[in-house]
Amino acid sequence: MADTPQAGGPPPGTASFSIEKIYVKDLSLENPGAPQSFRQQASPQIEIGLRTSGDQIEPDTYESVLTITLTAKVADKTLFLVEAAQAGIFTIKGVPAEQLQGVLAVHCPTVLFPYVRETIADAVARAGFPPVHLAPINFEALYAQQAGQAAPATAN
Repeated sequence: MADTPQAGGPPPGTASFSIEKIYVKDLSLENPGAPQSFRQQASPQIEIGLRTSGDQIEPDTYESVLTITLTAKVADKTLFLVEAAQAGIFTIKGVPAEQLQGVLAVHCPTVLFPYVRETIADAVARAGFPPVHLAPINFEALYAQQAGQAAPATAN
């Protein structure tokens, strides 16, 4: 008689990925030039910074954080700055250790991105400016690029 997996669980030896919770971990908004900044006629330059992190919080349970910093400037004056850290708690089982970093760096931020995009657009609108809608981000390409940059450094 063969062992059968329990109902609702993945078959033995297969990977599983589930979302337990998605939340805003940190949100910061600066509107340093108000009210004069609303009189600006020039279009602002938008700068975007991105960071990701992933930490194990329990066996098979990880927190992933996607932080995006958006700065709008005209000349050398900052119109507004928004930084949002969108986080999630994920259960990841059956993934080999050598592939886990890729899951944390690609799949988790891909899940979190639509939420942080909405958080930033809403914060910018609440600051009195037209919302900024971030373009999609290819986290797989960013991870591959980062891995490619790290490989020559370890080869020396």
